[in-house]
Amino acid sequence: MIKKGILWFSLILLVFCGESQKNIPSEAPAPEHEKETHSHEISLTPTQLKEWGIQTEKVTPQPFTSRIHLSGSLTLNKNNTAHISSYVTGKVISLSADLGEKVKKGQVLTQINSPQFAKAQAEFLQARARLVFSRNQYQRARMLLKEKAIEKKEYLRREAQYQKLSTEYGALQSILHSYGVKQNQIQDLIQKCENLDKEEDLCQLASPRLPLHSPLSGTVVYRDVVLGEQVDPQKTLFTVSDLNTLWALLDAYEKDLPYLQKKSQVFIKSSVYPGKKFPGVITYISETLDEKLRTFKVRVEVQNQECLLKPHMYVQGVVENQNPDKKILAVPEKAIHSLNGEKIVFVREKDHLFTVRHIQPGKKMMDRRVITHGLSQGETIVTKGAFTLKTEITKKATGHTHVH
Repeated sequence: MIKKGILWFSLILLVFCGESQKNIPSEAPAPEHEKETHSHEISLTPTQLKEWGIQTEKVTPQPFTSRIHLSGSLTLNKNNTAHISSYVTGKVISLSADLGEKVKKGQVLTQINSPQFAKAQAEFLQARARLVFSRNQYQRARMLLKEKAIEKKEYLRREAQYQKLSTEYGALQSILHSYGVKQNQIQDLIQKCENLDKEEDLCQLASPRLPLHSPLSGTVVYRDVVLGEQVDPQKTLFTVSDLNTLWALLDAYEKDLPYLQKKSQVFIKSSVYPGKKFPGVITYISETLDEKLRTFKVRVEVQNQECLLKPHMYVQGVVENQNPDKKILAVPEKAIHSLNGEKIVFVREKDHLFTVRHIQPGKKMMDRRVITHGLSQGETIVTKGAFTLKTEITKKATGHTHVH
């Protein structure tokens, strides 16, 4: 019986020791840093590089570029806009342009019947006739003075009269110019006058019909006149504007001031035309700040050759500004990914070896992100296919697969 007891005890001890050996690991676990390094790198074959569409880019210093978004609205370009009023009081006898019509520079928009205009022409012609007569008298007196056939007192009188009439003639000619009469039209009027035989016929040349011309080519955006209406210089009859360019009046904040300057390039966007950009340039930055809103106005001249944009539309301006003297490291936004709550990029160490690099991203710059820590100039990063690398790294870390 004693021998049987010893035998059973030996068998139980043998089984217990065998089970204990199974629980003892055959080798020590790998250091934690070796696990980290091994799970954060991946080696690809040339075939995998091609199939996964891996693309890379070398990290190089780039000029600092800022992008600011400003809101505002469109208005007429006042440098290419004209308000047309009558130069004189009179009655509208014809209309040659309607609202929305495109007109050329110099095109007649309307005609005004004005006795005031006829009177100004008659007075000009009469002044010219007196001037011509006085000039002849003055020139004759100068010849007679040389021959001592006239007293100097008479010569001076004629000279003074000629100068006086010259001044009056110039003033009356200026009045015609102020009515929109050009110099070639005045010369035509003088030529007709010289062809008349009698001075009393001068008034027949003075037409009361005053045409109003467009001072620029553009579109009639405003009209407030009808046939037969009695008008005066205080009333605006037409507004003509060249709509190929508009002004965008944008609101900027104090913090935006260092990034805004005249001649900066701007892209104007409208929700009416998604994805479409209208180029422009800053032409004016307000010198004053709104005390309550803490904003200031920025005026942008916007190209609008297709006339898609309309005055008073709400728009957004995107101001892009480069500083070539300030160099920074920035990588494409799409190259940055998140892994375990941290931002990373994939760095190409060798031809087919890629490693995870933890980075500290900074401000966004256009379609790139400034890197403040983690990358050095000259390193090569993955710009396309990084998501696939991240997926494989994750699988590798969990032991689901092993890529070599």
